[in-house]
Amino acid sequence: MSRTPLFDRLVDDAAVFPPGLAPLDVAVREHLDRRTQPYAGHVGTLLVPAVAAAELARLAAGDERTVARALEVGLVVRPGSPVQPLVEATDLLRDEARVVVIGVELGWSSGWRSALDLDVPVAVEVGRGTDQVAGLDDIAAAVDDDHDVIAKFRTGATPSWPWPDEHALGGFIDAVVLHGLSFKLTGGLHHAVRGRYGSEQQHGLLNVIVATHEALGGAEAPELAQILAQTSAELLAERVSRLTAVDAARVRASFTAYGCCGVLDPLVELAALGLIAEHPHLDR
Repeated sequence: MSRTPLFDRLVDDAAVFPPGLAPLDVAVREHLDRRTQPYAGHVGTLLVPAVAAAELARLAAGDERTVARALEVGLVVRPGSPVQPLVEATDLLRDEARVVVIGVELGWSSGWRSALDLDVPVAVEVGRGTDQVAGLDDIAAAVDDDHDVIAKFRTGATPSWPWPDEHALGGFIDAVVLHGLSFKLTGGLHHAVRGRYGSEQQHGLLNVIVATHEALGGAEAPELAQILAQTSAELLAERVSRLTAVDAARVRASFTAYGCCGVLDPLVELAALGLIAEHPHLDR
């Protein structure tokens, strides 16, 4: 059977964020281009810093393609940043017919719940250790109160965030599934399979998909870490190809999306493994 539904709208376009750092006008233009190009059905939302909302509105208004179909965006403030720019940006874009705010993303902090008043889906980035436990407990409480909230975790290194190895990522997936939460990932997930790319170890998309499937079936953190450390593309592709439509739906209900600045890079690798086709797949 086709594996396409497993990868529908999976890769959010984070072109403006490090290490890509595309200028916003370039990111908007190229994102709109991708809506009619190969892999279109696998590309999700354009992620934009909340502080760029006014420029975003201007760029969308200047592109005739947004008349028939609005530009779908996710607004982001990084962990440690105040929430207010997110609130202001969402309010500003409510009146822009050519931009639709699909969701907002922010770090877990004492003030994060003010984002719940925006009436859009919220992704809350959590840290490690006791902060992760407290953050997931807090997110779960919000979900219990019928808020549309998911957890978010960073898979790549930053100057203030050491690379989370397979044990750290496996522990997060285990914890988020045990909390009954959905999640998205960000940063560092550029390739289909775990490996060393350049001078850095990076996690693999297929590893995460298989680990999520196994976690939903009851696997715990040590087993998930083994899956996340797997470097065989053939083995991982074969395991993914065995997922049924029901399995795929369960995985994607849990692992909703992830941000990638080189949005097409993992998709080209998936196509090379025969897991997706290069057709535009525009039925979105």
